[in-house]
Amino acid sequence: MNIKLFIKRLEALHKPLVDLHQTASILPWIPADMLPQAYQELYSNSKIIQLAAEELYQQNETLKETQNLLETERQNYQDLFEYAPDGYLVTDKAGIIQNANIAATKLLNIPKKFLIGKAIIQFVCLEERQHFRQELHQLYQADRTKELIIRLQQRHGEYFDAAFTVRVIRNPEGKAINLLWLLRNISDRQQTELQSTESYNEFIQNRPRYKYSKGETIPLNNSVVWYIFQGLVKLSTFCETGEEILLGLAKTQMVFGSGMTSLSIYQATALSDVELVPIYLSELSVTPALSHSLLPKINQRLQQTESFLVISKKQLVEDRLQHLLELLKQEIGEPVEEGTRLSVRLTHEDIASACGTTRVTITRLLGKLQQQGLISIDAKKHIILKV
Repeated sequence: MNIKLFIKRLEALHKPLVDLHQTASILPWIPADMLPQAYQELYSNSKIIQLAAEELYQQNETLKETQNLLETERQNYQDLFEYAPDGYLVTDKAGIIQNANIAATKLLNIPKKFLIGKAIIQFVCLEERQHFRQELHQLYQADRTKELIIRLQQRHGEYFDAAFTVRVIRNPEGKAINLLWLLRNISDRQQTELQSTESYNEFIQNRPRYKYSKGETIPLNNSVVWYIFQGLVKLSTFCETGEEILLGLAKTQMVFGSGMTSLSIYQATALSDVELVPIYLSELSVTPALSHSLLPKINQRLQQTESFLVISKKQLVEDRLQHLLELLKQEIGEPVEEGTRLSVRLTHEDIASACGTTRVTITRLLGKLQQQGLISIDAKKHIILKV
């Protein structure tokens, strides 16, 4: 019932009671104690109901005002979502699209009414769908925002490189209920930005950076070369027995990527907190200046790989270890009072895999070098080379 109508009906009911009460009170021949008790209670209850109705009306007006403010705020957020310059998608935990803004529908070249209800993986090119599923599975295990670089296919078959920023929305019990996706077409931006870039350094500074913490496995994509803006990355593969083989150490200003190797198994692990800048292979074909700038970086990685190869072919394990330490001194060494300290802690397994021997042998040889005073180990387990 409308609350205003309810109050009017209460007033209509209350007025005759007031008139009756006043008439009964002023008639001199009717004593006050003769007024029926039921009438007194009816009058009092009517007054209480009227006051309660007026209070309810005020509360209802306040509630309406609050509701209007919330609706205005909701509309503002909806407008921000709809007209944001980047694409936004909302999916359920299975990746089925529940909402999309205008930019997302334009990027995928499909009207919103046809986009809702489709699985987001339908727009991922066939070669990358397995990788996409793996990344999505890992996302559920973490609470942080994840960055993905995926090649998408529009409705009519046109491909473009896309950068996704994805976050899991969980209920109070911690169960995943939705995924929020920020979608950017980086192919268009690459061509327009690179044409106006005056130098390679400027190009790197203006690119997005992706951060990975120490120990994290860095996602690899055949269409992307990672430029290390800061940090150190271990590159490795695995042999048939499951043992890890160290292939190289990519440091600041080096590049790496699965597109730079023919190995079927290739893994990149952050040995420190790293910041990476993606460079897309599609850029290299349209930007000769960028290709020219990248050549020394690729050559640097090639020379390091050759050095690791030469070390592995030394006949004596002692010689392999000695040459490896010299290479590490050159690549990741930093001067300290005692000598040269390796900037990251490499495990005995890492050193053993680079030398093609066992962890037990490396432990024994490092102990021997310590006894000879040629190396020492600091409090953080980093090796210090004395000569």
